[in-house]
Amino acid sequence: MLGTLTIRTAVAAALAAVLAASAPAGAHEPGPRPPAGVGPRFDYEPPVPGTYRLPPVKPAADGGVLDARGARRRLREVMAGRLALLSFIYTGCHDATGCPLATAVLHQVRAAVARDRELARRLTLVTVSFDLARDTPPALARYAEPLRRVRGPRWEFLVPSSGRELDSILTAYGQSIERAADGTLSHVLRVYLIDARGQIRNVYGVDFLDPRLVLADLRTLLLEERALTRDEAALARIAAPPLGLPPVPVPADTPPTAARIALGRKLFFDRRLSRNGTMSCAMCHLPQQGFTNRELARPVGVEGRSLRRNAPTLLNVAYVRQLFHDGREVSLETQALAPMLDPREMANPSPGAILARLRALPDYDSLFEQAFGAGPSLDRVGQALASYQRTLLAGNSPFDRWYFGGQATALSAEAREGFRLFTGRAGCASCHTIEARFALFTDGAFHDTGVAWARAGAGESVIAVELVPGFVVPMARQVIESVGEPEAPDLGRHEVTLDPDDRWRFRTPSLRNVALTGPYMHDGSLSSLRDVVEFYNRGGAPHPGQDPRVRPLGLDARETAALVAFLESLTGETVDP
Repeated sequence: MLGTLTIRTAVAAALAAVLAASAPAGAHEPGPRPPAGVGPRFDYEPPVPGTYRLPPVKPAADGGVLDARGARRRLREVMAGRLALLSFIYTGCHDATGCPLATAVLHQVRAAVARDRELARRLTLVTVSFDLARDTPPALARYAEPLRRVRGPRWEFLVPSSGRELDSILTAYGQSIERAADGTLSHVLRVYLIDARGQIRNVYGVDFLDPRLVLADLRTLLLEERALTRDEAALARIAAPPLGLPPVPVPADTPPTAARIALGRKLFFDRRLSRNGTMSCAMCHLPQQGFTNRELARPVGVEGRSLRRNAPTLLNVAYVRQLFHDGREVSLETQALAPMLDPREMANPSPGAILARLRALPDYDSLFEQAFGAGPSLDRVGQALASYQRTLLAGNSPFDRWYFGGQATALSAEAREGFRLFTGRAGCASCHTIEARFALFTDGAFHDTGVAWARAGAGESVIAVELVPGFVVPMARQVIESVGEPEAPDLGRHEVTLDPDDRWRFRTPSLRNVALTGPYMHDGSLSSLRDVVEFYNRGGAPHPGQDPRVRPLGLDARETAALVAFLESLTGETVDP
């Protein structure tokens, strides 16, 4: 192997020459100027990916940072759920074995990864400056701008948001800074390989920062991810949610495990848990239909009994604080018991009957023991189902990649116009909220939009009836009521609180993946996103109790289409059921 001094001398000379030739006047030396073909080369071949292991070193530290747009973010959020290569730079670095070397190697890695679609999708390059005075967001934007036009994995340029955050990040990553009397900085080069669970798996210094070795390590971690069982991968998704989603709240006393997720999945799809063996949770929450039921405004339960409300999606249900449309349940662990006992849904006669059936099924004999160390109980059934449902995370949508990921081309011009309407004149974001570091697109509160009031008979006397998907006929309300049992008004949140002010109020649904989860509203009365936008554009169904934020919007056809395009951009990556 070449000696360290020889490597450093050769790299320094080569990098200095390339950087001097390629950098435009006034450019920052550590900026993203790829010195093609330059970098440390060793006289050995790196190991074959997957033939070795990279044990976790320690958890990657977090910290507050600003990105190239000046947005406040957290390091963990930037890297969440992805492989990451983290390096440090500072403006004016003249040591070719420092910032320029790290940047050059990351450019080489990025170019190689661009040809590997799966790895490009899974990898984020993260470069943090510790020169707060000169590496401002506009300076970082100059580093990042050329990369937007070149195919490859995402590369984030960040600077700590304050001196305190800087000190915390540098201490956590062992990056000490020496400041000379003339104000120049120096540090020892370190590049960190971080896995999707936020664990540091390798630390590269000057002597080992070979792009071939880095690529071998990345592919080794990718092979490791593929080798995970479906349940281990689902557990990792809870630990590191997709881009755009916040940390998943989990109970401290019964945290999810791979065994609990596997048991919950089996319970979720098992029709034998209904009274006559025909209904499962998945019959109303179909994975291929966005974990709802797109074919019916209101699902059909046991023995063909019509249910009262639209099936809400279970995508990202881990974040819902008050469950069901009326918020009558506050825990995923206890929520499942209601549909199991409802005479129109799964129709079990009693909690004891559910347990008796589970204990009689031989294929459940060891699963509860593996998951909980004890046999079936109602608590454990709820905990297993909740563990599985917390894995149904769908983020990393085109909107997320544009808004949180800084990918300018991830969102169409029409969808960006829709976003401006959504957060501006249309006022949608007042209930479907967007936070600084994540977006659930719901305030979790209860509002009267006019839908329930109109359905109760105080509104239209003619009802649109969808006979088959896409074929709707108008029918008089009295005709419908003459052939069946009259439907009692759905008073929404009032049925839980008995507060008169809560009449007709329902929980604000998340708009994530909304293009997958129609029909819409608590009763499924609006079949398309365009129908929903036009309903709000008309001002809902005005009456004294309607939320004042529901008002005529005055959107024209072009603006309506833009708002629909934005809503369609909220569809996240596919969830493996």
